[in-house]
Amino acid sequence: MHLYALTLQKASCIYQAVHGNFSGTKQQEILVGRGKTLELLRADPNTGKLHSVVSKEVCGLIRSIQPVRLTGSTKDYIVVGADSGRITILEYNPAKNVFEKIHQETFGKSGCRRIVPGQYMAVDPKGRAIMIGAVEKQKLVYILNRDAAARLTISSPLEAHKAHTLVYDIVGVDVGFENPMFACLELDYEEADNDPTGEKAQIAQQMLTFYELDLGLNHVVRKYSEPLEDTANLLIRVPGGSDGPSGILVCCENYLLYKNFGDQPDLRCPIPRRKVSGFDS
Repeated sequence: MHLYALTLQKASCIYQAVHGNFSGTKQQEILVGRGKTLELLRADPNTGKLHSVVSKEVCGLIRSIQPVRLTGSTKDYIVVGADSGRITILEYNPAKNVFEKIHQETFGKSGCRRIVPGQYMAVDPKGRAIMIGAVEKQKLVYILNRDAAARLTISSPLEAHKAHTLVYDIVGVDVGFENPMFACLELDYEEADNDPTGEKAQIAQQMLTFYELDLGLNHVVRKYSEPLEDTANLLIRVPGGSDGPSGILVCCENYLLYKNFGDQPDLRCPIPRRKVSGFDS
């Protein structure tokens, strides 16, 4: 006896969405994750509408997706973090109109666990490394490279764990061709967890932490960490090199905060709000 499951109506809610050049042409495409479905969308220049190029159901739950392009490459690969406890790198094959698995690395148990990476994912803008993080404690860094046949290869994971730490977001910082760097929004709850009065929990502060991958030593170090005044929820990478000043934007309550290394001071920009009948909204 064989059991066969068929979904009559596919999911319509989009949980993740990234853009890139996945088919090798110069046309920008959008890759969306709909729970357990990975779908590639392309805009029609004549009608201005999006149409589906390929849709594929996976045996699991897609938690995060990111595009990655190796230096000198003409197309983007797809990095998928799922509840399988594995990191998977896919390539879209236009001739067959399918997603082909290039590499798959197992790092943890299956299921959406808070200490198993996969919930957060960040890619170095130059395509040299990937950081995947869990909701709590664990963070892993993989180095991407090419073999003699110019095929993509992935290294063994490098650990950047920190106990008693909650992670809110991870982003890759654009530092050009210097050592890859990743910025993380973290909260250390060790003191609050050991305080029965609850006072430590009231004054606990989020930390903005930068992790640097030393490509020469194959080691990940915590390069810099500083507390944030207010609660933040999102990190946005600012282009670097010849395209911009580099650094990151920290999305806080009611304002945006720009942070960068060196002598660059922090810049704060309030988010405009409309005042209606004496109340802010």
